[in-house]
Amino acid sequence: MPLTIVRNDITKMDCDAIVNAANNSLLGGGGVDGAIHRAAGPELLAECRTLGGCDTGRAKITKGYRLAAKYVIHTVGPIWQGGGHGERELLASCYRESLRLAAENGCKTVAFPLISAGVYGYPRAEALRVAMDTCSDFLMEHDMMIYIVVFDRGSLLVSEKLFADIRRFVDDNYVSEHTDKDRKLRARLFGSFAAKSESMEGAAMAAPMAAHSNMAETVCEEAALPDGLAEAMARMDESFSQMLLRKIDEKGLTDAQCYKKANIDRKLFSKIRSDVNYKPKKITVIAFAAALELTIDETRDMLMKAGFALSHSSKFDIIIEYFISHGRYDIIEINEVLFEFDQPLIGG
Repeated sequence: MPLTIVRNDITKMDCDAIVNAANNSLLGGGGVDGAIHRAAGPELLAECRTLGGCDTGRAKITKGYRLAAKYVIHTVGPIWQGGGHGERELLASCYRESLRLAAENGCKTVAFPLISAGVYGYPRAEALRVAMDTCSDFLMEHDMMIYIVVFDRGSLLVSEKLFADIRRFVDDNYVSEHTDKDRKLRARLFGSFAAKSESMEGAAMAAPMAAHSNMAETVCEEAALPDGLAEAMARMDESFSQMLLRKIDEKGLTDAQCYKKANIDRKLFSKIRSDVNYKPKKITVIAFAAALELTIDETRDMLMKAGFALSHSSKFDIIIEYFISHGRYDIIEINEVLFEFDQPLIGG
């Protein structure tokens, strides 16, 4: 997917460029800055000495030297002072300026740390939101793979209230699913005798009921169906690809608007469009459902077209159900929560 969160050591990311959360001197420091300088070797410091420092919110580029990345983009994030001193705009500028340099140097893959969220004190959830929003805006106009790299579990990346609400929703629904299974098991064990007696009555009624069924089918064939029902029946054999393209038209979106909103790669979307029988991954279907702002029933229908379903035995599915049933379709927010719960992210 074009924008994703990963848990990794940024110095080990095999990308065209990694971004260094530097200080104004660009001469190294602690945290991510120090780790990148150590991994790249002394040549990186030597080149940084020629750059004359960097202003907060701006970025400069160097070679990657001993890193797997070809380039290191150095940017200076703002120190958190409560949020009333232009911190958000300065932080957004760090991402914009870094991405501009990456694009100018032909980079197709870029990895960012969570800028300013360490010793500079920017709240992690807010820092991630700025990162995801700014990178998402950039991707509306550019083709690039962007990673937001989180080194450790640390504190929450989403608001504590949202995390608590979803935790309750997951716990309630996950428990109820297993309760349902217990009830069904008891019904199978203790209802077997009733089932046997019912089967005898059913056999006696089978012949007249079959005749009634055949008559009903004949009547249905001859009678004109209401427009809505006729349209629904015509769509019974509709494939996932056909439903997706129909929904894009119904929502008045362009293909590009849809796949970018869904965090789907253009090449993957082209495969789906060109193959009426394309079989997507579940995370892809859900990403399109969110991008198209489908209802929970429409989402289940789209999943069914691709051979999937939502299940309360899956925490991933319950989290998706929470967002869609609450009309919250922001894929960035959904992925932040999925990441916090150690679940797969949605998108291509």
